[in-house]
Amino acid sequence: MNYEERDPFGMYKSVTTGGPGPDVRRGPGPEIMGADTLVGNDVYNTKDEDLGDIKEIMLDMRSGRVGYAVLSFGGFLGMGEKLFAVPWNALVLDTKNKRFVLNVEKDRLKDAPGFDKDQWPNMADASWVKDIHSYYGTKPYSEGPQA
Repeated sequence: MNYEERDPFGMYKSVTTGGPGPDVRRGPGPEIMGADTLVGNDVYNTKDEDLGDIKEIMLDMRSGRVGYAVLSFGGFLGMGEKLFAVPWNALVLDTKNKRFVLNVEKDRLKDAPGFDKDQWPNMADASWVKDIHSYYGTKPYSEGPQA
């Protein structure tokens, strides 16, 4: 499912495409979007391989910034599913295909630090933050803009 299908207000349907929503040059979307419409969106890599979907968006309550997207991968009907906290700045919105792109090989994601739905990590722990950003080659937003 994609953000346009999860849009209860029609805010992403552009008048330039015949929809009732606002002109995309004036927002909302793709620069500012509702978090609820992004949960459930597919995530692919640059080789067009399905990596899973976004299960949750984690907000840093002190700064008001998005920290991570929790991505599900693997399993069958929710059983054996592994969850991954992917730094938000590692994801790119693909507006053409209405999904996110994560520049990571599918085999590398299988080995990524993940967790079980019943044992979430402490996402505020500095060493955990460092490890996750190191794995995905990103910097925490607290260290400034990406190079």
